[in-house]
Amino acid sequence: MPVHPTAIVDPAARVDAAAEIGPYCVLGAEVAIGARTRLMANVYMEGPLEVGEDNIFFPFSSVGVASQDLKYKGERAWTRIGSRNSIREFVTIHRGTQGGGLETVIGDDNLIMTYAHVAHDCRIGNHVILGNSVGLAGHVTVEDWADVSPFSGVHQFCRIGRHAFVGPYSVIKQDVMPYSLTSAQPDVDVYGANSVGLSRRGVAKSSIEALQTALRLLTRAGLNTSQAVEKIREDVPACAEVEELLAFIAASARGVVKGKG
Repeated sequence: MPVHPTAIVDPAARVDAAAEIGPYCVLGAEVAIGARTRLMANVYMEGPLEVGEDNIFFPFSSVGVASQDLKYKGERAWTRIGSRNSIREFVTIHRGTQGGGLETVIGDDNLIMTYAHVAHDCRIGNHVILGNSVGLAGHVTVEDWADVSPFSGVHQFCRIGRHAFVGPYSVIKQDVMPYSLTSAQPDVDVYGANSVGLSRRGVAKSSIEALQTALRLLTRAGLNTSQAVEKIREDVPACAEVEELLAFIAASARGVVKGKG
């Protein structure tokens, strides 16, 4: 296990023999680091924290520290990070709280760019991109393959659906529908399906067309959400992606972003 002589590793930390701890890193008790994970330099970690394999943490990232939630009273809470993630410079990731299930969770194969903030009790899936300076407030869920562009902020308890693309400088106050292209130009609006991203990931053209029609009914037809869902059921060819979209809407507690209409 290559540990730089300037690093401070608590004796209670568990670091795999194939991991690498660079200069001036600090690892607290109950930090567990998987094989081939690399902490480049000046990385700060507090436990309880579990980190999987083949991750890379760039300088000055801070992981597993206490929440900024004023309701947090020091209760024992976790941070869990999967494998093959790239955590860039000055990223901050906070552990969970009693009010959110006591854990912050990040999956596999994610890119979290510089200065992004992942607050307490957030859940990030797999293959997610968070752009530079993206801010996730507490209890936010970002589902697989979602892409949140730089300088965007997401309100507490919001969800970003699978394969959604959120444009830069967006302020998200409601759930972002899966497969959608949502951006602030200058107000937050929905611009149909994320067709480019979906095509790259092998989604069938017929499904993309069905999603475009469904999203147009939701955002441009002058219908309320219940009316739009009924119209989609009647007129849009059934496919797994449209069914997922409708299930996401039905489960939304905050409502979904529909834009100016």
